[in-house]
Amino acid sequence: MTDKAMPQVSVIMPSYNSAAFIAESIASVQQQTHHNWELIIYDDGSTDESVDVIRGIMKDEDRITLIEGQGNQGAAVARNEAIKRARGRFIAFLDSDDVWLPEKLDRQIAFMTQNGYAMTCTYYTRMTEDGVALDGIVMPDAHLDYKELLKSNQIGCLTAIYDTQSLGKVYMPLIRKRQDYGLWLAILKKGVRAYCLTECLAVYRVRSGSISSNKLEMLKYNWSLYREIERFSVLRSAYYLGWNIMRKVCGK
Repeated sequence: MTDKAMPQVSVIMPSYNSAAFIAESIASVQQQTHHNWELIIYDDGSTDESVDVIRGIMKDEDRITLIEGQGNQGAAVARNEAIKRARGRFIAFLDSDDVWLPEKLDRQIAFMTQNGYAMTCTYYTRMTEDGVALDGIVMPDAHLDYKELLKSNQIGCLTAIYDTQSLGKVYMPLIRKRQDYGLWLAILKKGVRAYCLTECLAVYRVRSGSISSNKLEMLKYNWSLYREIERFSVLRSAYYLGWNIMRKVCGK
């Protein structure tokens, strides 16, 4: 039962051919100890059974909204369309193959409201496609401003939450890759900082062939983000790309 006294969270989930994983991702939202949420899933033209899986779960869950897109327009379009439909004060992100720990929303929303933070993230761990835990914890800095985030995207999309009461609705740039990084930069460019709750509250699934598993591809898309979205000069873009490379070498 929804607790109306708790701040409402809108969970944004893009889906594309995620039938093998999406039920687990949705279940991790349903198992949250914070009950006042809505889950908005934008299916981006899946050709597998993703939509059937989602509809099956929706039969017994009225907090889920499914938007069926036409064709494969990319995660930026999917997330932005879901954000447009969002009714909650807080916007949270979870991809259709990642999972949250049960206290994720409770702990993070309390962290935000008690401290007046407009944007936060958390630590997270990683697992294989088969759900086997990988060593190590991804630990962003305690707080990040715009210039620091330009040096490396330390914020995992599955951990990020922002407060529309402070920021309004902020959307992702319409690029095929690294659109989440573009959103964090757009928020921090407003002069706010992102604060990290130093607890592991989410698990990222490492997929073969994903951009996060290909460091050279990631750097290429970061360069495009600096040049095309941030409108940096070649020299300034090279400066921040150099920081990216150094941070990757250092494991940050």
